[in-house]
Amino acid sequence: MIPETELTEYLDEIRKQVCGCCPERPPGGPPCAPLGKQCGVEMHLPKLIEAIHEIKSGSIIPYLENNQHRICEPCANLHDSCCPCPLNYLAVLIVRAVETVDLRRQQLGQPVA
Repeated sequence: MIPETELTEYLDEIRKQVCGCCPERPPGGPPCAPLGKQCGVEMHLPKLIEAIHEIKSGSIIPYLENNQHRICEPCANLHDSCCPCPLNYLAVLIVRAVETVDLRRQQLGQPVA
């Protein structure tokens, strides 16, 4: 389980690096949920970080496959027209944001989630 303070750090970095590129983001977001738009990143953040940490690759394909297996397959919104996830088309940016936090934590001598 990732501590809440670390989740906040990851979410802040994702919002900084990723959310501005999301075509699903409602005006005034993030956060998106209070604006009526469920966001897969916000909904699945702990699982998403864990899934990214399980992979070390120079290619995005293993990350996408692991996200599909760990996050998408068990999700109630899979194959639903209201799927809230930008995970596939923003995956490169999301992985980069998580790795930015990990690198910063390593440089500060802090454990990585």
